Amino acid sequence: MECEKITPGTGAYRRLCIAMLLAGISTFALLYCTQPLMPFFSETYGVAAEEASLAVSLTTGPLAFVLLIAGKVSDRVGRRPLMIGSMMTAAALTSILGLLPSWESLLAVRFLCGLALAGVPAVAMAYISEEVDDLAVGGAMGLYIAGSAIGGMSGRLLVSVLTEFFGWRDALGTTGIAALVIGLAFWQILPHSRQFTPRHHSWPGYFGGFRRLFADKALPWLFLEAFLIMGAFISIYNYAGYRLLAPPYALSQAQVGLIFLLYMLGSLSSAVAGHCSGKFGPRKCLWIPLVLFLLGMALIGASPLPLVIAGIGIVTIAFFGAHAIASGWVGRRARSDRAQAAAGYLFFYYLGSSVLGSAGGYAWSWEGWNGVTVFVSLLVLIALAVSFRLYRVAPLAAPGGDTRPIPAE
Repeated sequence: MECEKITPGTGAYRRLCIAMLLAGISTFALLYCTQPLMPFFSETYGVAAEEASLAVSLTTGPLAFVLLIAGKVSDRVGRRPLMIGSMMTAAALTSILGLLPSWESLLAVRFLCGLALAGVPAVAMAYISEEVDDLAVGGAMGLYIAGSAIGGMSGRLLVSVLTEFFGWRDALGTTGIAALVIGLAFWQILPHSRQFTPRHHSWPGYFGGFRRLFADKALPWLFLEAFLIMGAFISIYNYAGYRLLAPPYALSQAQVGLIFLLYMLGSLSSAVAGHCSGKFGPRKCLWIPLVLFLLGMALIGASPLPLVIAGIGIVTIAFFGAHAIASGWVGRRARSDRAQAAAGYLFFYYLGSSVLGSAGGYAWSWEGWNGVTVFVSLLVLIALAVSFRLYRVAPLAAPGGDTRPIPAE
């Protein structure tokens, strides 16, 4: 007898939501815990901003490529075991970062951390799409992304505050230990898969799924959207510290870390955007946060500190809203090959973080914060054009024999 999918209002749904919040918190705290430390790396090791960004890019870059393989591995071993193993391994690696003697060794372990972390984002979207009723996928996905916003905020804030008082080495070690505790909690409460069945397909068959995805009229554009919006967003937070630590602001590291509290706005906007996407359809909603992103960029380019902070807050709201809509659309559009669809979206998402995030460093070296602002604004304008292209894509028809209402596209 086939098991029913998890529906809202059940105990399993509540446990799944809590577990996915924890997964987002741990994954993104570990992934970006070195981001607020980039100015310290520049000072400690004598490296330029674009080289300091490797402490982030050398984690997101390998993660992007391993995502393509992690989806296939999860088809064999299961979504749940892979997510648990990934979270625990990455946490253990992060806990030893403060003990490493050189810049090169730190980058090497960050590279390994990216390899380990790939199992969570590669599988989370597929897990939710498989286990949760179709009409609730958007909401569950929004909660996972809300967890990523909280993780991005708490990891960066924790590191910033601890660095102020104890130094960056102790800050990184503490972050790794906290993530180990979260990983154990995730292990205990995440519901076991009820819809998953192992698939032992060949490598040619697996990558054939990617060919089918790229034949779709919407999915390749959604992949491009992920590349652009993540590259734009990460560039703002990568180089904001350089600007705010320097005159005329001359903030302390703990004060700069407080800007990551703005991620709480991202948690709210992702949940709201996921709900609106489910109600009105993603193609009608995606352009809205991108216009909001451009408004935030106009404020970020100003000089008064309150306007700069307000602009970063608006950009954060906009990014998480756009990401929730686009990622949920991928899960709904890819009725088969969902693991490959999730991997494809996130491959371009983290590739944008790695490639465009480091490219933003050259914009900083070229023209300072004005260079970063121009660079990011161009990326968002292209993303807005892509959203209008997606608006014209016709929604998929209902599967044969399925008489239930399907989520609007």
